[in-house]
Amino acid sequence: MAEESFDVIVIGSGPGGYVAAIRAAQLGLKAACVEADRLGGVCNNVGCIPTKAMLESAKYAKKVGGLADYGIQVGDVKLDLGTAAKRAKKVAEQGAKGVGFLFKKNKIESIAGWGRLKGDGRVEVEGKDGKRTLSGKHIILATGSRPKSLPMLEIDGDRVWSSDNAVFASGAPETLAIVGAGAIGMEFADVFDAFGTKVTVIEALDQVLPLEDADSAAVIEKSYRKRGMEILTGARLEKAAVGKGGVKLTVKAKDGKSKTVEVERVLVAVGRAPIVDDIGLDEAGVKVENGFIKVDDSLQTTAKGVYAIGDCARPPLLAHKASHEGIKLVEALAGQGHGTVDYDNIPNVTYCHPEVASVGLTEKAAREKGLDIEVGSFPFSASGRARTAGETEGFVKVIREKKYSEIVGAHIVGPAASELIGEFVVGRHLETTAEEMEAAIHPHPTLSESVAEAALAALGRAIHI
Repeated sequence: MAEESFDVIVIGSGPGGYVAAIRAAQLGLKAACVEADRLGGVCNNVGCIPTKAMLESAKYAKKVGGLADYGIQVGDVKLDLGTAAKRAKKVAEQGAKGVGFLFKKNKIESIAGWGRLKGDGRVEVEGKDGKRTLSGKHIILATGSRPKSLPMLEIDGDRVWSSDNAVFASGAPETLAIVGAGAIGMEFADVFDAFGTKVTVIEALDQVLPLEDADSAAVIEKSYRKRGMEILTGARLEKAAVGKGGVKLTVKAKDGKSKTVEVERVLVAVGRAPIVDDIGLDEAGVKVENGFIKVDDSLQTTAKGVYAIGDCARPPLLAHKASHEGIKLVEALAGQGHGTVDYDNIPNVTYCHPEVASVGLTEKAAREKGLDIEVGSFPFSASGRARTAGETEGFVKVIREKKYSEIVGAHIVGPAASELIGEFVVGRHLETTAEEMEAAIHPHPTLSESVAEAALAALGRAIHI
């Protein structure tokens, strides 16, 4: 079979890959996207989308017990994690169909199979019906990542889960240990606790959500403990014994003493590893550095005409970062952009309850950089809208550099944190000062008023606290 030629070939249809293919088509480039599994990648099928669907179910599971305070009487409540998982799967399937629709709309050739670089602008695709070869002026690697395992606790999908296994669990185990208190671990802790599982979280570092501001992490740890979860920070896993009936973990606690944790199942949530194996990197002359595909500032690899975006390229491993890389890269390839991404203004969000969101520097990082800062916080307990919703945990925190009043960091814990953080992202993108954030009139009563109040607090003149 003769080689098929394209302007852009994308390997991987996750939030980086499919967006890159669509933008290429919009710019008049002939594009193909190669996908070995389901369209939408990990994010849509087993990651971002279904986990948020599960967290939505967890929110209602938590709320239902307190509805009497809202004047709503309910009878016997039965929680069924399996039903929630079925809904999450349906939501994911809708997303995969949506990507397929967008490909057809934009006349992108969707090719099912495993893509491998063959050098000289060629990609070999191994599908169910054999192999075919494509050639492209530009090749974009968007192969994503997979869950990491632990040497002493290998993921088996039965007693030892990865996030891929946990997201569509048929039922809630009686007990669950979660190794790793990053975003993935803390989100699943929320879900399983809400459906009646006794959850133990084990984190080697000194705080949950280690990448977040210490104040944010403290709110989440306190909230989880209040709900009855056991949180072990500064704790290292020493031994693991997996049996037919459960898993026995030996943990060295912060005080140096050994502690035994016996659970029905374990979720390993220690991060994700880039998918760089068996995609023809060596044959094409593409180098790997620290586990990631090596790229320069224009996202080009060490092979001419081959680029990498998203999780396989470099941290942070976030869907929205991958999408923006894909868009900016393709625009540059089409001669319609500079191709750079503002890596200092990428928001982080953990969709647990209460939600956690941030952008820019933590307070600790700002002080370590020697910045002359002023910090202001506004608690949701002082927000009228938060009180009407009965969600008063958390705060909005603004870190302001004094000289120019630049917002160098913003941190939110509480209701709609994932939505509110967008104000700070846009503000920082436009080089907005704390004064300007406050001067923009926010509607009352809303949660967004807390953004303005926190900006005022950083200026030393909060009104409602």
